[in-house]
Amino acid sequence: MTGGPGGFDRLSGAGHRGPAVSPPPGIRTLSPRPPTATRMVLIRHGEAVCNVSGVCGGRLGCEGLTERGRRQVEGLRDRLLVTGELAGADALYASVLPRAIETAELVAPALLGSGAGSGGRGPDGPDLVTECGLCELHPGEADGLTWSEFTARFGTLDWDVDPGQPIAPGGESWTGFVNRVAATLDLLAGTHPGQVVAVACHAGVIEASLLAKLPVAGGLSGARLQLRTEHASMTTWEIDQDRWRLLGYNDVARPTPAW
Repeated sequence: MTGGPGGFDRLSGAGHRGPAVSPPPGIRTLSPRPPTATRMVLIRHGEAVCNVSGVCGGRLGCEGLTERGRRQVEGLRDRLLVTGELAGADALYASVLPRAIETAELVAPALLGSGAGSGGRGPDGPDLVTECGLCELHPGEADGLTWSEFTARFGTLDWDVDPGQPIAPGGESWTGFVNRVAATLDLLAGTHPGQVVAVACHAGVIEASLLAKLPVAGGLSGARLQLRTEHASMTTWEIDQDRWRLLGYNDVARPTPAW
């Protein structure tokens, strides 16, 4: 079969005269880019101290990035400086955790300039805004414990069996976390219509975005994707009239590990 004008991925009849060559919108596999859509880029932080030390990294346990983690984010920043993918971004957010704040600060120079968004801040770039709703799952009393200490104190926990069980007293469940992230992302999208938004966040936040914004069965009630989201990788969403379209996932500035 050849991909002629009748293919499902045909976007428009531009350049053609006579009858339309596009399939009806309801059955297209591709669609044109809406000129007023918001673009939201979720950037996972680089390797963090808590990632390598085996500590539950909430506000108490997070000690920021490792040297390797800083190099990872610098590699992403250098790529963005060359490509201009986020030049002129309108907003820069991070969770309140040090590893995300450091990541945002390292990436910030790549957001300078103008032209990417409809309301860019120009040569000074956007101010960094921290938002707790973008944090990794709130650990409650598990914060700062090693994972062996966590198991000794709270026992085993399996969110594949019971996603509604809190991680520890005062902490979130997986289901509660996904719904918190979904509400926060909706708030950011509503605050920045038609703009470009960069968000330094966490692997869990990125997985939660996929569960909440893609047609995943049980996405808001306990499903888990168990992804391997790379450090210093970008996940890009396009939001138009409350519809979220995934444009990219696990986009890194270096080769991904071999299988």
